[in-house]
Amino acid sequence: MNKALLVIDYSYDFVAPDGKLTAGEPAMGIEGNIAGRIDSAVRDGEFVFFMMDLHFENDIYHPEYKLFPPHNIDGTPGRELYGEVLKKYEAVKSQENVFFLDKTRYSAFSGTRLHQLLQERGVDTVVLTGVVTDICIMHTAVDAYNLGYDIIVPESCVASFNPEAHTESLKHFQNSLGAVIEP
Repeated sequence: MNKALLVIDYSYDFVAPDGKLTAGEPAMGIEGNIAGRIDSAVRDGEFVFFMMDLHFENDIYHPEYKLFPPHNIDGTPGRELYGEVLKKYEAVKSQENVFFLDKTRYSAFSGTRLHQLLQERGVDTVVLTGVVTDICIMHTAVDAYNLGYDIIVPESCVASFNPEAHTESLKHFQNSLGAVIEP
């Protein structure tokens, strides 16, 4: 098994109490767990991909424009990694096995080089962490499944602003995508 850790959308706007589209307490509650996963992955020589939502001010053509308030706007503090995860990224960002990729859709695979980079490195398993379980984690998981990756979702490393949807998403990952749900 050749694994890659994906840290998805763990930004100020999605996590901080005053973030523009925050998952709040649940998202803040997973901060230490994600930081620990980053430490383990880097120590074990696994690939780590920080996948960050990117939007532009007043982009009326983006499909999320009518669904959500403006968030993760290019050049704003809201788009920065949050808390301990930012500190971990700063400590490891120059390593060859660490990547930071922008994404403009829910899925970390849609319109990015992620799949190509994973294939080139022989990755067959993705570990999904971050926010929001029932949106960006869900769409990334479905794309990973359709691209043939094995999927691991540590329950302690994903969060949502919708507790019911979070729980249902974890069931979907396991029952429909064959994902391994870890504590």
